[in-house]
Amino acid sequence: MNRAAAALAALLLVAGCNSSRPPWADGRMVTEERRDDGEAQDLSRLETRLLALHNRERRATGAGPLVWDSGLAAAAASYGPALARLGKLAHSPAASRRGQGENLWMGTSDAYELEEMAEGWAAEKSLFRPGLFPSVSRSGNWSDVAHYTQMIWKGTSRVGCAVHKSGKWDYLICRYSPHGNIVGQRVP
Repeated sequence: MNRAAAALAALLLVAGCNSSRPPWADGRMVTEERRDDGEAQDLSRLETRLLALHNRERRATGAGPLVWDSGLAAAAASYGPALARLGKLAHSPAASRRGQGENLWMGTSDAYELEEMAEGWAAEKSLFRPGLFPSVSRSGNWSDVAHYTQMIWKGTSRVGCAVHKSGKWDYLICRYSPHGNIVGQRVP
C-alpha cells in the first residue's frame, strides 16, 4: 500500500471511531420509541428474507448473489450481547472480525420487521454515486452510504445475520465476507 492510501486508510479508521458521527454512520438507529401497531413481529425465515433483500440490491447493480454463511451468522449473533450492554451502536473491533464487514441496526423492540431493519441500509443508495471508495457519496461523507456499499460490494460473496433482542431494543447484525469498502476499489 502506498503512503497516500495508507494515510487515507488511517484517516477513515479514525473517522470510524469518532463519536460525533451521525447515527446512520453506524447503522440506522431509531431514536424514538415506535408504538406497537398490534401486529406481532415476524422474525421467521430470517436467512431467506435477508438474503433476498441483499440479493435484490446486488442484482440491481450487477453484483453476483450472496450465499448464506452460518459461521458469519454465528459471529453476528455473538456480538449482540455486547451491543445490548452498550445500549447503542458501535462496530465490533476489526481484530475480532478479521476479513469480515459488518452492518448494524438498532430499533424499538418488537416494532420492526426484518425488511424494515435492513431497508435502512438499502435506502442509502439515494446518496450513492459510483466511483472509487471512499468517494462514493453525493453528500461527500462516505459513511452515509457505507452500509449500502457493503451490501453491493462485488467482491463479497457470503453473508450471515442475526437479530439480538434486549429489553427495549432489537439489534440486527450482519457480517460479510470478504469484507467490502476497501479504499481505492471501484463501487459497484
